[in-house]
Amino acid sequence: MEKEKLRIDKYLWSIRLFKTRSAAALACDKGRIKTNGDAVKASRVVKLEDVYEVKTDDKRWVIKVTGLLGSRVAYSEAIKNYEDLTPPEEKERIAYQAASFHSGKRLSKIGRPTKKERRDLDDYIGG
Repeated sequence: MEKEKLRIDKYLWSIRLFKTRSAAALACDKGRIKTNGDAVKASRVVKLEDVYEVKTDDKRWVIKVTGLLGSRVAYSEAIKNYEDLTPPEEKERIAYQAASFHSGKRLSKIGRPTKKERRDLDDYIGG
């Protein structure tokens, strides 16, 4: 089977680092995908043994290409096509972030009152 050229945005999408291919292309356009310190374009051709630094809003990876995927596959298969070279201190930073930080929900009893709490306050005050 002859190997076809594989774009970096398609590769990052197929190994499941990005949810959509357009999100991967946007990250390339914003300079969040680098190799050897240089930002790469979405059309860059991926080769075996390439090392990329990938940044998203909440994570940072350093990956080494060990296999080429042209289409999106299951996570268990996708992780076989790259080697995670992310520094241990970055992995620790991600591990300690609270799950509620990413959920969009506010923590209980912190911040603004809920609608019910607001109504109870209004009833108490007499407003």
